[in-house]
Amino acid sequence: MRFAEIGQQLRAYRLESGLRAEEIAARLGVSRAALYRYEKGEVIKLDTIRRLAELLKISPLSLLGIGVEYFARPAAFQERLRQVEEQSDQVLQVGGALCYPVSTDAFDGAIAEAWTEAADASPDRLLARTQVEQMLGLLTARKRLHQSRKPNVIAILSEAGLRRMLSDGVAPGLTVSDRARTRCRLAARAEAESIAEQMESVPIGLQIGLISGPDPSGPFMVMRGRERAHVVGSAFPADTHPGATTGVAFITSADEAIGTHQRVAENTWRDALKGAEAAVRLRALMAEAPAAAA
Repeated sequence: MRFAEIGQQLRAYRLESGLRAEEIAARLGVSRAALYRYEKGEVIKLDTIRRLAELLKISPLSLLGIGVEYFARPAAFQERLRQVEEQSDQVLQVGGALCYPVSTDAFDGAIAEAWTEAADASPDRLLARTQVEQMLGLLTARKRLHQSRKPNVIAILSEAGLRRMLSDGVAPGLTVSDRARTRCRLAARAEAESIAEQMESVPIGLQIGLISGPDPSGPFMVMRGRERAHVVGSAFPADTHPGATTGVAFITSADEAIGTHQRVAENTWRDALKGAEAAVRLRALMAEAPAAAA
């Protein structure tokens, strides 16, 4: 068994459960320190895996990395996605309005402001603030990881998704002040301009295309490392509020899933706008979008 991978999945599913580490450790009959050692890849018995799976309400196969992993909490999904990215040398993204690991600081600043403002208005302000800090930490870790590993990335973005981002701003759907919403819309425009520049300049290791027309049926990524490949289907864009409770993301390394998604991605890339043509189209979308007051 690959104990390091089991430990990674255990941490992600602990976040998914909403239980604190000390709660799980107590129910399991071990110390919190022992649980953390399991998460770091210490040898773990099959009986302990079975009992953990019962506590976390998942299949033991999920902890063993067999089958499909499902996540209904954005933070748990971001943690597991970070783990998969840590082993990936190639990333092929289909759908979405942006490729988060290469997004701008303006994007991070706007979601931090919107999330924090929403948290301060929450009935349980302390819990909401903790969720925001946790999520921002996970996103920061993903960007740092990308900068250190520098995987090859092909991102085929959605024109429909970009239209929505330009109209509503980043972190859509949150009830925030006019000032915060204006910053979110300005951040969306800054992000779109950055994407257009990347389309034109084609930085080493990054290619961005544009899908015209309606959204693909569901955004996904094919992520390949030296030993394994994964398909990631995301219901949670990077700017999804940490407290969101609607949506399910999945991760699988099944060969059939990888092959099918790879074929769809290759066909989509073939038909996508690229380079200067894509940049021109994106700037036209920006011109059509409502102006954001400074």
